[in-house]
Amino acid sequence: MNRPPRHRLVPTNVAALATGVSEATIRKWVSRGKITRYGTPGRSQFDIEELTEIALQRSTSPTPAPAPAPASCSS
Repeated sequence: MNRPPRHRLVPTNVAALATGVSEATIRKWVSRGKITRYGTPGRSQFDIEELTEIALQRSTSPTPAPAPAPASCSS
């Protein structure tokens, strides 16, 4: 895979903001192969276009409804 142009690469904190997740989640996604990490050791960078696609997928996927609260028994 070719490296994206420099103007499209962002650091981990910006990647987290762009996708609406924590920096720890960004690192988990890298280890699971969900996103591509660029950069050097100690300086991770991510393609903003790849992150935008993930953010769009996350915003259009349905979120599970919360479970209803248990009914209370009053006597």
